[in-house]
Amino acid sequence: MRSYTGALIGNLILAAFAGLAGPVFLVVAYVAWVEGAEWFWVAGASGIGAVGTVMIPFSAVRSARQEFPRITRRNRVRDAGPAYGDDTTVVWAPRSPGGVVGARLVRADVLEASFVRYSPEGGATFTTYGGDHDPAEFKATVGLRLRVHDEEDPGRGSGGREVTEEVQVPSLCLSAITAGRLAVLVDPPDAPTPGKVTVLWPRSLLLAGTRTCRVIDLDGRVTDVTRYARRQLEQMRISRSVGGVVMDGDLIDLRRLDAATAARYAAVARDVTEQRAPVTEPGEEARRLAEFLPGEEGAFGSVSRRWSRRGGHLVLARFLSLRGRTTFQDHGPVLDTLFRVRPADGSPAYDVVRRLTVPMNYLAVMHHTRDVVLRVGPNGGSQVVDWARTNLLAGVTTAQVVAPDGLGIPLPRRSEALWPLMNLLVAHGVSNPSPVLDLREPRMHAVSDAVMDTIRGAELRVDEARLWGAAGSRWTVRGRLGEAEEVLRDHLR
Repeated sequence: MRSYTGALIGNLILAAFAGLAGPVFLVVAYVAWVEGAEWFWVAGASGIGAVGTVMIPFSAVRSARQEFPRITRRNRVRDAGPAYGDDTTVVWAPRSPGGVVGARLVRADVLEASFVRYSPEGGATFTTYGGDHDPAEFKATVGLRLRVHDEEDPGRGSGGREVTEEVQVPSLCLSAITAGRLAVLVDPPDAPTPGKVTVLWPRSLLLAGTRTCRVIDLDGRVTDVTRYARRQLEQMRISRSVGGVVMDGDLIDLRRLDAATAARYAAVARDVTEQRAPVTEPGEEARRLAEFLPGEEGAFGSVSRRWSRRGGHLVLARFLSLRGRTTFQDHGPVLDTLFRVRPADGSPAYDVVRRLTVPMNYLAVMHHTRDVVLRVGPNGGSQVVDWARTNLLAGVTTAQVVAPDGLGIPLPRRSEALWPLMNLLVAHGVSNPSPVLDLREPRMHAVSDAVMDTIRGAELRVDEARLWGAAGSRWTVRGRLGEAEEVLRDHLR
């Protein structure tokens, strides 16, 4: 398991080689002084050498913090900012083009998505574009097969027309494709390119539900409109017609709008007939891009026995806000993030701000979860985002357990068994840097029974939830749970 100290030592060596001129100038200054050279030569050489030498550790520390971003008490939020709820997710993505005059804002369903290419030239280093939050170099090209609903209300009229497009997707907006709902502009018949489809990426992120949205009406009541696609589309059309409506985090406050715009928004908010859209539209497997995008593979994670014995543990945090910057790495954008940490000991949650490189494969599934796994130091003073465990928990990678008898047990993506299994392995100091947990290995004997019990418990809880949703009687549920338990015993015995 790589540590901050290891990253610091590695960067210190690299910085020493890169800044070799500093010590060389100090040696030259010493030789000049010994040989009685003029004082200004000695002073100049020693000054340059001192500055260059001092910059070596500063450069090493800066590079190590970027490469291995520790979270310490200094990163905790102290000033009173926006009051974000636990379910809030604010994503500040680059603006979309305005489109031609007369273009209509409609919904498009993603029927199929295929990865085409992604070939930045930055390598593992940080690449910064002055003033450009949306460089083409760091956007994946994706082929889309869309069903565009040319009618403003897709529930009325035709089922839409199919369109095939190749688009460049901002990394922050990849989850809109996986969720399957996009907001698009369709050029009017009198435009130079009639019928042309232009994807509005930030608005698609709203429509997909990755970014949450709430509306405060004129009476002060708050309505959550996240994943109410028809209502949100109509709000987007109103916003576009008046030149934009400001969102404060994920809030639109109608009391701050002019009377006419507020009345139009309020009329939309009164539409209570619409059902909330699913987290992801049917057929997600045909739209999944995470397997083709850069980022760490999901894994149960490595464990240092010394770290585990001294009290190192895992905690869950949840992204509340992600803001794009002008700096990128090959595997993801560098973002200003705000997330809420829930300590394992049950103490009150606290918010943290940290600049992080968020991998693209995680961003592609962020409509499902905003949870991240933090690895906490033994004294609790520092934490590090564990992307391998995070990606396994988020469903970027599928986990599998091989039972002691050799039976393979695939765990569903985002299975509730994953988190207790990770903590179980950490508590026993057992490393498993892969998504396959093979209980036949000798090092797994100490945790084998506990792992199987955890899987049984998680599966039965899922079955119970499903049966309560489908059955109308407590006795029916109990009877069916008994049958399910017998089946699981036979499968997992």
